[in-house]
Amino acid sequence: MFKVEGDESRERAQAHVQLWHDMLSFVYPVSLKCAVELGIPDIIHKLGPPINLPTLAAAIPIPVNKIDHLHRLMRLLVHTGIFSVIQASEKQPGSSSSDDEEKEGLYALTPFSRLLVKDNKDSHSPHLKLMNPTMINPWLFLSRWFKGEAGSCASSNPFELCHGCTLYEYANRCPELNGIFNEAMACDSRFLLRTLVTECAPVFDGLKSLVDVGGGTGVAATALAEAFPNLQKITVLDLPHVVADSVAPADSALDFIGGDMFRWIPPADTVFLKMILHNWDDAECVRILKKCKEAIPRREEGGKVIIVDMVLNSNRGDHLFTETQLFSDLLMCVNLTGKEREEAQWKKIFEDSGFSHYNIVPVPALCSVIEVFP
Repeated sequence: MFKVEGDESRERAQAHVQLWHDMLSFVYPVSLKCAVELGIPDIIHKLGPPINLPTLAAAIPIPVNKIDHLHRLMRLLVHTGIFSVIQASEKQPGSSSSDDEEKEGLYALTPFSRLLVKDNKDSHSPHLKLMNPTMINPWLFLSRWFKGEAGSCASSNPFELCHGCTLYEYANRCPELNGIFNEAMACDSRFLLRTLVTECAPVFDGLKSLVDVGGGTGVAATALAEAFPNLQKITVLDLPHVVADSVAPADSALDFIGGDMFRWIPPADTVFLKMILHNWDDAECVRILKKCKEAIPRREEGGKVIIVDMVLNSNRGDHLFTETQLFSDLLMCVNLTGKEREEAQWKKIFEDSGFSHYNIVPVPALCSVIEVFP
């Protein structure tokens, strides 16, 4: 029998555990999605915190014979930090505790699960709706796409190989997916804009007009209008099916235009691109940026492009931060033609687009703010 001793044995054992951990890692996001679909964060927020297992089960509600299964789900999500468990002895003095509470503990929210409460203005729960067969199945075509099998040479990405059309074409003909995307992007905009308004106010100083390219339903544009009254006109440009139901209030600075950023961008002091360029390859980004350059005045007159996007390796010391950016990079590969870029790659497309200077403003988020000047 093959014999392994000492450090090598421990390394093999650790590698085996790591392999199983990685193979089973899909369990975590689908369990998280299940918790949101059951309304668990909202129930704990409304009835607690904290609450015990029977109260949670009754509020969902689920059959009595599945309470033990619910316990197993919650045990995993407590272990991963989504929820926390408070022992009955930690409750406020004078409050009573049942035997079940003493045994199981009481469930409470954490900063993570507070982001999943629907009433929270920073809620990210809509993002979990994107974890559906339409968006997951293309990952199963990734190796086939790499090897060029079954017509994949003609497909620009695994999504197109899987569904026979691009993501944008699919969303255009599927109102349900289009709605999910708009909802997810809107919640992301609300969260990001709170950071931008706090951390990057000088970036928007002195601007009188702005075009939010790919601005969806106008969540970011609305936040900018409220935060910076110097912006007298804000135009949201997006595909016609995206802005079809968007109407700006009569007394607001907002306006919605359905159009194609590859063909024309309305003139303004600045063009705002939030999480747009990472959707496209370098050549397409250069096309977009050249249209941006046509839309803004010279640098001496205040013209610039404001980009909110990831800069890879911008926080080298944070493993979670970097890994999340790398996840996003591969997501762009599977679903679109884009990628997340390092600073040198950003510099190259800026130069190829005819811009003379850029400035990266770090913010406490996965994204950075990049000012690009003609």
